[in-house]
Amino acid sequence: MKQKAGSLKNVWFVFTIFLFSMVLSGSLFAASTDITIKGSTTVLPIAQVAAEEFMEANPDINISVQGGGSGVGIASLVDGTTDIADASRKIKSKEIDKAKAAGINPYQNIIAMDGIAVVVHPSNPIKEMTKDQIKTIYTGKISDWSDLGVKGGKIIVVSRDSSSGTFETFESLALDKEKVRADALTTASNQAVVQTVAQTPGAIGYAGIGYLSGKVKDVSIDGVKCTKQNIVKGRYSLSRPLFMYTNGAPVGNVKKLLDFIFSERGQKIVEEEGFVAVK
Repeated sequence: MKQKAGSLKNVWFVFTIFLFSMVLSGSLFAASTDITIKGSTTVLPIAQVAAEEFMEANPDINISVQGGGSGVGIASLVDGTTDIADASRKIKSKEIDKAKAAGINPYQNIIAMDGIAVVVHPSNPIKEMTKDQIKTIYTGKISDWSDLGVKGGKIIVVSRDSSSGTFETFESLALDKEKVRADALTTASNQAVVQTVAQTPGAIGYAGIGYLSGKVKDVSIDGVKCTKQNIVKGRYSLSRPLFMYTNGAPVGNVKKLLDFIFSERGQKIVEEEGFVAVK
């Protein structure tokens, strides 16, 4: 019996040493991240900069930020693999139903405003378009810039993938939900749209205002430029809110992060990234 008791003591001693070493290494209980953010590539730059500054002020909190599109973000919230779903469009009723069936209560946090700018190659002489002209281009009714009275040759249409909130908003606001032409070039992000248009004479695309640069030329729509002032005053027709969805009203570290985004500094980040503050 004494030998058996001694063996048990040895086992417990070895297990205690193993447990202690695992705790020290952080391999047993530590989580890889405290807050996970996934979704819209439009919201992505705001989320990245805000997360970086927030972590500097709160070194005990880790944040993982990923893109993938609004649809990906919302799906991740529904299946419980993200704390915050970035979205550049409002959650759909079928997504809400799916979330509720999974015990998730999507809660809307509007963190900024945005305008979808229509952009062309810098060499294109066109300065203004009507929403109807944009629709005729994207639905395939016209295919040459000469149909709009300008030089430029064949129109190269650049669009977004179907999981993009920017795509769905553009389809709704600019195309009246008609389908984009089959020969459109599909890209995975706002940045990819801008790069493609910048490198392709004859191209036309669309991207959030925060992605505008001297590499492309944005055109007025029905006489109104995509500017922060026009978005705030409701003049620009392709304006939209930007969202961070949470499971119920934010609590804990997630609330702490969102409080920072809604703070004076957080809203300044929104403006610095080229979007429109809501506070």
